[in-house]
Amino acid sequence: MANPKKRKTHAAVGKNRAHQALEKVALNKCAKCGKDKLPHTACTFCGAYKGVEVVKVKSKVATK
Repeated sequence: MANPKKRKTHAAVGKNRAHQALEKVALNKCAKCGKDKLPHTACTFCGAYKGVEVVKVKSKVATK
């Protein structure tokens, strides 16, 4: 097996990790209820996709 000849510098390590930064999540508004949702997915609040209800969402149960 080959072994590295020299230790990697701090700059080289930073350059390798440059693409590992966290990216901001893009959110869209639901056409039916106006809540934020992920693009190309059904709304988790109302179950609508492109303004049409495709998933029945269980109603929230009030706890005391």
